[in-house]
Amino acid sequence: MTQRATSFGAESGSYEKGRPEYPADAVAWLLEPLAKGTRAVVDIGAGTGKLTRAVLALGGTDVVAVDPDPQMLATLQENTPGVPVLEGTAEGLPLGDAVADAAVLGQAWHWVDPVRASREIGRVVRPGGVLGLIWNVRDDRVEWVRRLTAIMHGSAAEEMIAEDGVRVADPFGVLERWRGEWSRPMTREQLHAMARSRSYVITAAEEEKQRIAREMDALFDDLGLAEGRTIDLPYVTAAFRAVRGS
Repeated sequence: MTQRATSFGAESGSYEKGRPEYPADAVAWLLEPLAKGTRAVVDIGAGTGKLTRAVLALGGTDVVAVDPDPQMLATLQENTPGVPVLEGTAEGLPLGDAVADAAVLGQAWHWVDPVRASREIGRVVRPGGVLGLIWNVRDDRVEWVRRLTAIMHGSAAEEMIAEDGVRVADPFGVLERWRGEWSRPMTREQLHAMARSRSYVITAAEEEKQRIAREMDALFDDLGLAEGRTIDLPYVTAAFRAVRGS
């Protein structure tokens, strides 16, 4: 994995504060092909546990959280006590064969080798199980959001979604798609936390971090976003699922 892929632990608090939750209907859609009853789900690249909590909220699921960064897993355990956590990656899962009904990845598939990860996840997921991928992406069709993205820089995830570049490989089948639009009220500080949680910013030189914060504040001043007030940040949630073959 790249330095940026494993950089998030340094800003785990900002990640938890600045990143949005996942819409419940999108997460339910990911797991819809599974039979009712208790389901074993692996959240890969679980980070601070945002997708872990969304899966648990559906009910009838046991979740194991996997992430390469121990700092992110420590934050997950603080916010979601009782969930088993393991250090690992999508290409190297510390789990046995055919132990899960589903594997889900939130804001993570763009960091992995899709062929190797599909094969390894296919080892862990039972035949008929599901691979679910989901991203919350800021809606750059809105002018002020485009300006914000230009200040912070775009991401590999945003490029992958925009270019319809999400791919999975054997043993998973056809990739189905789901899309939803919504918005999140955010304060100036939450927007700064969101920026600080991005891998480009985390790994940037201090001078670049200061430039980003300064230009974000100038944008917020233009928008009239006073301290303590909120602005609706529009999001598009892009979800994908594929069923494991026999």
